[in-house]
Amino acid sequence: MLAPATAEEIRDVNTRYHDGAAAAYDAKWGIDFGETGSRQVLSKVRKALGAPPPGWERSLEIGAGTGYFTLNLMRAGYVREAVCTDISPGMLDTLAANARRLGLEVQTGAADAERLPFPDESFDLVLGHAVLHHLPDLGTAFSEFLRVLRPGGTVLFAGEPSRHGDRIAAVPKRAAYRVAPLWRRLMRAEPAAAGHADGGAENHRLEGLVDVHAFTPDELTGFARRVGFDRVRVTGEELLANWFGWANRALEATADPESVPWSWKVYAFRGYIALQEVDRRLLESRLPAAIFYNLMLSARKPA
Repeated sequence: MLAPATAEEIRDVNTRYHDGAAAAYDAKWGIDFGETGSRQVLSKVRKALGAPPPGWERSLEIGAGTGYFTLNLMRAGYVREAVCTDISPGMLDTLAANARRLGLEVQTGAADAERLPFPDESFDLVLGHAVLHHLPDLGTAFSEFLRVLRPGGTVLFAGEPSRHGDRIAAVPKRAAYRVAPLWRRLMRAEPAAAGHADGGAENHRLEGLVDVHAFTPDELTGFARRVGFDRVRVTGEELLANWFGWANRALEATADPESVPWSWKVYAFRGYIALQEVDRRLLESRLPAAIFYNLMLSARKPA
């Protein structure tokens, strides 16, 4: 299957893939709305801002998916009123169900980031997690983020793939795929059905087409500064945790999830959390942002 060539084709592929993946998305990526999820989201927000979050009256999430960032921020009391958009109606349906289950009131709507259906100066915070790398026209999108923010408002994006970090992370992924047959025998795990975690084989084939960017810190900084944001800050997150996490995820992707032992899942989760702490305490403040797997951006609309 050829990669999409135009902006509309990119949007179409992303809509179809994320609609198909929505029902199993939280389980696939371990998305949590309890204590662990809240701690993870708040940690990312603090890192992106370089300070504790101040709290916001009204927020807009771009590419909100199933609600990981907004719902956790609302539960922690940092956002009072939230609007969540996504190009995928299926994702928004799952988000709305998550919000109902958590007793939260959130406005949702399908929208392109490059054509936001909101008046000027409508929000105090525009945010997103792992979304910028799906957008075909980032220059126009950042102009829209600036337009809908109130003066002094914040833009914040986390979980964006680093070009250099992604290349480094490919090494443990490839190694894991090579040893996967041996790992399944040791785990007594059954081979996975094709596309089991992506809504079926057809949807699985779309997964490799939905990511259209990887970034350097300078590139992300440039998008924000060119449209008029100031106080632009780009930082890196996850190095050891990423290598460990992607190696384990690559192994697990080859197996029927029901046949993977619970003890392995506990080891993988606890190891990932422990290495996140090592990254946070020892590496993220000392090494260049470009080598980390994830990049985070925060900036301010001038008052």
